[in-house]
Amino acid sequence: MILTELTKGDRAEIVKINADKALRDRLNSFGVMRGEELTVKGCSIAKQTMEIEVGSTLIAVRSDEADKIEVEKIDA
Repeated sequence: MILTELTKGDRAEIVKINADKALRDRLNSFGVMRGEELTVKGCSIAKQTMEIEVGSTLIAVRSDEADKIEVEKIDA
């Protein structure tokens, strides 16, 4: 499952980031890395951007970036 398949309020664990080194490094600097849990806080119209929370950090990611993040949904 990829991050863009989640909706507001969903929780998931990051399984893999399928991106080039520059994007992986940028995401890692915000705490977005394999094994971390995230919560989807909101999505813009047509899911052009998503706001996710990793730990205590809120991050806005573009849909093309979110498409590169594989997750496993955590059931509530």
